[in-house]
Amino acid sequence: MRKRMMSTFAVLGLMIVLSSPSPARGNHPQIDAALRALAGAKDHLQHAAHDFGGHRVDAIRAIDEADRQLRICLQY
Repeated sequence: MRKRMMSTFAVLGLMIVLSSPSPARGNHPQIDAALRALAGAKDHLQHAAHDFGGHRVDAIRAIDEADRQLRICLQY
């Protein structure tokens, strides 16, 4: 029984270690700032009174793609 309990704790400990984020994660203030800036720009475009010469929709799509790419960067 004791051996089984120790094995269970060992497996749980390993799961915790493997599921924790890498040390570098969360240490990217420039990327975090860029994500906030993109969100602000997107909000501005979405609530703007005009379409910026027909480029608003394309700009929002580009912001969404940049946001997606930056979030992928944060995984490394």
